Order: sequence, then structure tokens, then C-alpha cells
Amino acid sequence: QVQLVESGGGSVQPGGSLRLSCAASGLRFSSYAMSWYRQAPGKERELVAAISSAGGVRDYRDSVRGRFTISRDNAKSTVYLQMNSLKPEDTAVYYCNGDRTIRGITPVFSWGQGTQVTVSS
Repeated sequence: QVQLVESGGGSVQPGGSLRLSCAASGLRFSSYAMSWYRQAPGKERELVAAISSAGGVRDYRDSVRGRFTISRDNAKSTVYLQMNSLKPEDTAVYYCNGDRTIRGITPVFSWGQGTQVTVSS
């Protein structure tokens, strides 16, 4: 059974930084593209960033490109999201997930508990 455990969230002021981690188990991690999603109160969950299985391809939604960086460590079965220059509109619960390919990536695993990110002055 695949388990995804997100961590690293918190409360920061606008302009601050956070680094999220997602530890995966129960899968051959290096065979999957991985992704980060977020869900703000009253809004649908949205794809934030994705990375290919070997890490050579990365993609971001326009609103975070240049501020967020997705990376992975296949030896640790962990995917990261470095978030810089945070804005209040980045406030959400952040989740990770995976798919066989980064092309048209969709979340194929059950969701973890997520990690709360709050950006406020």
C-alpha cells in the first residue's frame, strides 16, 4: 500500500520561504513522476509542480514559476518543494502524489494528510 507523508508546512510572513517534504513508501519511487498539489479553503485542489521520475523534467503552474522549485531524492524516496517569495495566495494545504508519467500527470495514489502552509502578515 502506497503511503505519502507530507511535512514542512508552517506559518510565514509574505516574502518568506518554506521547504516541504513528502516521504513515499510502498512503491518503486524511482519509477514514478511526482507532483505537488494544493487546496485552499473553498477552492478545488490544483496542480502546483511536477517532476519526472529521474528528475530531468520539471513543470510548474504559472503562478509559482520562478518562486517554487520541485526536486527529488530517489535514494530517500522523497520529493521536495522549495517555496520562496511566498504570497498570501499561496496559503493552502499542500499534498504530494505521483503518476507513471509527467505527461498529463494525474494523482493516482490515495491522498496523504497534507501539510498546511499559511502566508500572512
